[in-house]
Amino acid sequence: MQQVADALKRGKRARPLFDPPIVRRALIDSFAKLNPRTLAKNPVMFVVEVGAALTTVLLFQSIAAHRPGWGFDFQITLWLWFTVLFANFAEAMAEGRGKAQADSLRKAKTETFAKKLVNGKIEIVPASSLRKGDICLCEPNDLIPGDGEVIDGIASVDESVITGESAPVIRESGGDRSAVTGGTKVLSDWIKIQITSNPGETFLDRMIALVEGAQRQKTPNEIALNIMIAGLTLIFLLACVTLAPFAQYAVVSAGAGKVPGLVVLVALLVCLIPTTIGGLLSAIGIAGMDRVMQHNVLAMSGKAVEAAGDVNTLLLDKTGTITLGNRQAVAFLPAEGVTAEELADAAQFSSLADETPEGRSIVVLAKEKYGLRGREISALEAEFIPFSAQTRMSGVNMHGRAIRKGATESIKRYVLQSGGVFSQAVSEISDRISRDGGTPLAVAENGRALGVIHLKDVVKGGMRQRFDQMRTMGIRTVMITGDNPLTAAAIAREAGVDDFLAQATPRDKLDLIRREQASGRLVAMTGDGTNDAPALAQADVGVAMNTGTMAAKEAGNMVDLDSNPTKLIEVVAIGKQLLITRGALTTFSIANDVAKYFAIIPAMFTITYPPLAKLNIMRLHSPESAILAAVIFNALIIIALVPLALRGVKYRPLSAGALLRRNLLVYGLGGIIAPFPGIWVVDRVLGILHLA
Repeated sequence: MQQVADALKRGKRARPLFDPPIVRRALIDSFAKLNPRTLAKNPVMFVVEVGAALTTVLLFQSIAAHRPGWGFDFQITLWLWFTVLFANFAEAMAEGRGKAQADSLRKAKTETFAKKLVNGKIEIVPASSLRKGDICLCEPNDLIPGDGEVIDGIASVDESVITGESAPVIRESGGDRSAVTGGTKVLSDWIKIQITSNPGETFLDRMIALVEGAQRQKTPNEIALNIMIAGLTLIFLLACVTLAPFAQYAVVSAGAGKVPGLVVLVALLVCLIPTTIGGLLSAIGIAGMDRVMQHNVLAMSGKAVEAAGDVNTLLLDKTGTITLGNRQAVAFLPAEGVTAEELADAAQFSSLADETPEGRSIVVLAKEKYGLRGREISALEAEFIPFSAQTRMSGVNMHGRAIRKGATESIKRYVLQSGGVFSQAVSEISDRISRDGGTPLAVAENGRALGVIHLKDVVKGGMRQRFDQMRTMGIRTVMITGDNPLTAAAIAREAGVDDFLAQATPRDKLDLIRREQASGRLVAMTGDGTNDAPALAQADVGVAMNTGTMAAKEAGNMVDLDSNPTKLIEVVAIGKQLLITRGALTTFSIANDVAKYFAIIPAMFTITYPPLAKLNIMRLHSPESAILAAVIFNALIIIALVPLALRGVKYRPLSAGALLRRNLLVYGLGGIIAPFPGIWVVDRVLGILHLA
């Protein structure tokens, strides 16, 4: 188990782009992908392979017939095959990074045994025999035999096999921490789990399948781009086919010249069709999913990653995402006629049995500010009143003192029902705290309001800057919280979000998402509870926390293995980087093809159409060297762009218009300029080596 955790931790660190084991696997896979059935999924590279096969046949015919010039045919054929192999290598490299992660995960799928409960008795059975609905007991050092829900007990669980993190997590029945994953390990205590999946359908099985790039489905955007480049390929195919009869007519009419051979026409076709983006398109998509996985987020499909790049509205929980999550007591604000020490004393007594972070912070604050040391609960002979969702308050009864703390309205109702008078000053203090972004917690003793505890929820550092970046990208941010509107408004102002939804219920979240989508916007959100499942399913990008319930993980189209709600912001950035990379390389490829057309056509057809010699501005040596230089450059540019396809174009938060201008300037202009010096250099090297 530790070896698996170590392997995943190594995978989370920045793996070298050209890791030797991955390169070796990619080289082998490059030849395996020459299978026509595999390449048929990529129309551009399939045409190149057919052309390479055709020139191979023509080469053997030339050698057998002892025709002169077969050396030129050999070089063209060799570089056409290289073009196909280089494209396969790019895809295999992207897949290889995902397969390396899958290999690490497979090590976790060892055969284990389960303590199955049958009629209250334990039976030891192979984990593979378990079926959905079976109940198992897991004790210390037991491997959890399958995905399930905790139905009884509480335990500390090592999930490093999934997350790569060594820190154990708590799993217990009920709430949002009841889901367990097969292959993880119980460290302490015990739990009873109900199996929720059949063999082969576990989360780990799906994870292995999804991180392998070969299993990735093409996204709608990618399919549309494939249709476009297939259309361009067809247009250039028709153009090259019609060149032969036109050239024949020109030669006959002029009584001089030479008609280009079939090998030359095939080479010309390969140079003019969009081979660059055709060879890199699949690699770009697979690498995008791999980058998401490197952030420990499991994307259920490439469509989810791509949708993240088009998100217009981002829904974020306040607690734990925008704020640190654990509210802390920062001040005791007494009512008139009450000292701060009296309020602190009563507040500390009411919080001694309160194990929440807020309750512990009240005890600590009273001790630090007023020297009130914590009392021994057993020595107090007190009756502690636990917090109730109905009363929204808790407290203690002891020695004739009835102390209560809770929501201001709840304490007010309690005081009035006890025959006391609720101080207007306490209401005013509460309102002021709420307007300032804090949470008021009123305290009363024996029907008398003593004052308010100020609980403060701290906004995480740098959140305002991140939301400013989102705004620059055209993304609207909405904070979701169960707080009252006053508190929510104050936190929203401090964090810098565009809007907020206060006192949100599951229905409110779902309605908000539907309203945004009805306006033509794409919505992303995070969630971890069963109550979040409807909204996660409705959102275009739903990121479920791995610590959440199985219902939430099934509803979302991504799972954050680290259970970090702020990860959604990184996911959006990765999705945008994927779209930008695809657009940039498509722009480069098409501009590149246009430039190659003007660079090589004049030199190629000078013999057939002598006036074209005036357009041979690069002074390429001969038609043979021109076409061979173009074919070589066409193949090498694919390899040169593999690192960019795998890493992605560096993303900067810019508006859509600014990104378009940047792409056109850098990649459009770069694509037009690059072929001229590239082909010229290759032509000169061929001349020096007497290869053409």
